[in-house]
This record gives sequence, structure tokens and C-alpha cells, in this order.
Amino acid sequence: MSLVFAGVCSHAPGITGRAHLADPAVKDEFHAQFHRFGEAMRATKPDAVIVIAAEHFANFFMNNMPAYAIGMADSYEGPIEDPKWLGIGKHRIPGDAALSQRLIREVMQTVDVAYAEEWKFDHGIMVPLNFLTPKFDTKVIPVNINCQGPPLTPLHRAWAFGEALRRACDKVPERIALVGTGGISHWPATPDSGKVNAEWDAEFMRRWCANDRDALLSQDDYGDEATYREAGQGGFEIRTFISVAAAARGKGEIFHMKAIPIFAVTCTAATMAVE
Repeated sequence: MSLVFAGVCSHAPGITGRAHLADPAVKDEFHAQFHRFGEAMRATKPDAVIVIAAEHFANFFMNNMPAYAIGMADSYEGPIEDPKWLGIGKHRIPGDAALSQRLIREVMQTVDVAYAEEWKFDHGIMVPLNFLTPKFDTKVIPVNINCQGPPLTPLHRAWAFGEALRRACDKVPERIALVGTGGISHWPATPDSGKVNAEWDAEFMRRWCANDRDALLSQDDYGDEATYREAGQGGFEIRTFISVAAAARGKGEIFHMKAIPIFAVTCTAATMAVE
């Protein structure tokens, strides 16, 4: 099998951009575990890292909003945001257009997916890469699930997308790492920014670690109305975590999960066994 690593992590811009405003002990604990998460990924010696993120109107807009998109370029640039604001300098990140095309062709067998030969990375990818590949020298294949412009893809389709990604990874000889990035609960760009629902986050991650498909796809608990009410519009990013669970098939281990209001999210890093 070619999928050698799976995990999920937060991508809030404050993790790097507002690090100097956080309690140093709290920030240092999270950053240490985020770096540990990156070390665990690098230890598997991946040839490429698929990063499933929720893009924030940096590349895709309401005039053309794909439910799923995969990058297909030999290099990418980021961050699209002001580096001083994000706390991450500009980088050219290597990609692999040929590998992307092979993966896309296989995913297309069961899930309709758009592709892009041009892609500017925003914080949804750049913040995780800061810890996953701090030298920005590992090939990256960016993936976007629309989590911001309703109508959003149904949760069971996010699961099917993860299954398709796993099948595609298993058909290539390259060693692939898969990382989903997102919330969990958060209310970005609203008066409630900084608010988190720690109980909701903990229960979702319990289900994620158990890889309980039925519980993760529960419409009563995680349908759009319920998620918006309990976890804000940022909670829609659970789709990236769900896709990773479907792809990995194993059980999860949490490295860090703690609300850090100055970062406006429950800061999370967790791995999942690939089975």
C-alpha cells in the first residue's frame, strides 16, 4: 500500500500570525506537539503529501465553486496572504503534476473532481506546512473541499471522496502522506471570533479517533444546521477530517486538542493508523 501516513490538524492563521500574543507556555505546548506531528509524518518518508484543506476564497469563488478540487502543477506559491500577517514567508512549494494526474484519474472513477494547474496556497495549507515540512521542500498535492460556499457537499460524499483518495494512493508506487486540515469549531470573521465549543470538539474527535463512520456522518449531530448552530461556519471543515478517516480506516491518536482563544480555535493535531 502506498498511503503511509494519515492525520488531521488545525490551520487557523493565528497559530503562526498571533503566536506572539498567546500565553508562551500554552503556545509552546501546542507548537511542540504540532512539530511532533510533523516529525511523525516525515518519519514515514513520504514522496508527496496530500493536504486536504478548506480554501478560503483565495482561488475558488461563487462564480465557480467546485465541491472537490485537486492541484495538478509542478510547483505552487504561498502564502497568498501578507506574510507579516501570517508569520510565514513567501515560498515556492514543489508539486508533482504527473503524480497528481494519476491520482485524479483514479479518483474520477467514483467521484467527480475538478483540477487546477494554478493554485495559490492560503493559510489553510501554509500553516500546516510550516510544521509538517518546515523546509518547504516536500512535494505537496493540494486538495480543496468546499466548506464555505453553500450548498456544501453532503457528509457521506466527503467519506466517499476519502475512499477514492485511498484507492488512488494504493494504485501508485509513491509513498503518500495524507493530512486533513481545518477547525474544529470556530466562528472566523464574526463577532464571535475566538469562541470555541470544546465539548462539541471533544465528542467529534472521540468519534473520529474511533473511526465511527455512522457517528461521524450523523445528520442529527453534524448536518449543516446542527454544525452551524454548535460549531459555527468554521465547523463545516469537519469534511476534511471525515475524508481522512475514510481513507485511513484505522484508529486515531490525539497529540494535542486544547482551545486557545487567541488562535480562535481548538488547536488540534491527531494521527490515524493506516489499515
